[in-house]
Amino acid sequence: MGWPRWGRRRAAGPLLPLPGPCWSRRHTLRTARLLLYTPETSLDLAAALAAASDAEAQRWLGWGERVLSDPHVVKTLLGLRPGDTGALRSSRTTRNLLAQPWEPGPDDEVILVAVRLDDGRYAGSTGVHPGTGEIGGWLAPDARGQGLGTELFTAAVLLAHTHLGLRTVRAGHEPANGASARALANAGFVAADGPSRHTLPDGREIEARWLEHTTTTRTARCPGTGPPAPPA
Repeated sequence: MGWPRWGRRRAAGPLLPLPGPCWSRRHTLRTARLLLYTPETSLDLAAALAAASDAEAQRWLGWGERVLSDPHVVKTLLGLRPGDTGALRSSRTTRNLLAQPWEPGPDDEVILVAVRLDDGRYAGSTGVHPGTGEIGGWLAPDARGQGLGTELFTAAVLLAHTHLGLRTVRAGHEPANGASARALANAGFVAADGPSRHTLPDGREIEARWLEHTTTTRTARCPGTGPPAPPA
């Protein structure tokens, strides 16, 4: 079951989605310029994929088959405002995607789709694997170079420490990826040990640098995570 969603117009501002509170493997949080929430529909997922389907993003991510190859589809998805349900229903494609609820699995990576608060458009995605504590994330082309990467990784840290109950999270990046390195450092990550080589989903092997973020306060688990699993 998807969350109820209504558009809300701030004073002189855009329509924004209103995801519900954290519950049943669903989470929501905000940073200064981003609203982040568990995807509700296939439209949210498609927009998240579109945000990283360009050549620059794939240089670092190397997804292979997950890339959306139609530039018109990518442009359309990244121009959408998920809080503007009237506009979303004006297209058959978006109506079909909206009609497909998305349910996260109990062992899946915890994914958040990001929406800009200033214009209401999709901005990217981040996620945390609850088993390994590894995080990842990306921004849409129009959202890069504005310091939003720091907010994206800060959101991943908050998700891990205050929603999933993880004390330490890790992230890897290629040494040449200066934007990711700066965003992670600005979000409070520090150098950590890890394998010097990493294989991307498309089979490319790259040089890797690893960082970690450990909370200095108590961790917490929100209603979306549920109680800790009993000991084996």
